[in-house]
Amino acid sequence: MTVPLALMVLALFAAGLAPRVLTRSTWPDREPVLALWVWQCVVGAVLLCCLLAMALSGAAAFTAVRSHVFAGAPHGVAEAYSSSTSTPWAGALSVLLACGGAWTGAMLLREIRDARARRRRRRAELRERAPWLPGESASSSERLVVLEEEKPDAWWLPGANPQLAITTGALRRLKGRQLDAVLEHEHGHARARHDWLLHCSSALATGFSRVPVFAGFRDQVHRLVELAADDAASRRYGRLTIALALVELNEGRGVFGPCPAPVAMVPQRVHRLLAPGPRLSVSRRLRMTAVASLVPVIPILVAFAPGLSALHH
Repeated sequence: MTVPLALMVLALFAAGLAPRVLTRSTWPDREPVLALWVWQCVVGAVLLCCLLAMALSGAAAFTAVRSHVFAGAPHGVAEAYSSSTSTPWAGALSVLLACGGAWTGAMLLREIRDARARRRRRRAELRERAPWLPGESASSSERLVVLEEEKPDAWWLPGANPQLAITTGALRRLKGRQLDAVLEHEHGHARARHDWLLHCSSALATGFSRVPVFAGFRDQVHRLVELAADDAASRRYGRLTIALALVELNEGRGVFGPCPAPVAMVPQRVHRLLAPGPRLSVSRRLRMTAVASLVPVIPILVAFAPGLSALHH
């Protein structure tokens, strides 16, 4: 089997099997940070398979690409790959994968552009509702903005000058350490740069909606980042505190009724905080982290195997 074909089979295998295994497992709810790392490693491995397959198939089909891919390679390495690659389909595969890479880049750029536009729009709305006081300027923009609104809400606005917005309705409903827990939850999103994870997963899922691993990555990332932020807040203020804060913020939205909103995660998050499952042992978490970190290495080993074999002989 040729190396590019082997890489594509590996990518298809990972893209189809990994989402089924991860979505059916129960441990991601107990270890959301570890689950996010596993998802990133799997998606990275799939993308790496496609990138390496594109490079090797392009090298087999086009002399210009071949001269760049094997520039500086020892004698015999290029011949090892040329003997294992079928040129007729190599050109079509490389062009197809190059188009896929260009499409991925376009989707990511569009996601970044849309996210920046949303942030500018929300910042303008914040500034309209909370104008600068005399003596204030854009350079002294505050990190916390309090908005006059009955609806209890709080959210973090990422960007070059991140801001945390909270309504007066939330200030009235949150009691004691509950407010601190909500602020810590939003700070947890900011520290872990969850906005970038959300952008990348959305771009991949938008560009390749029929690929299970990308669709699953987007759906799970939106859920897991909330669980991870809940855990960050609960470690400092306790699970009961953040659970009560979630109830206070969302009680009036109907998510705790008999027919909650289809995308509402709040009841599941509250139940998880009040009745947490046992965490994985430290040794098991370390083993799973190490195994997940090795997943992107597999495509590299497959791609370099013929060259290493040629050097050995």
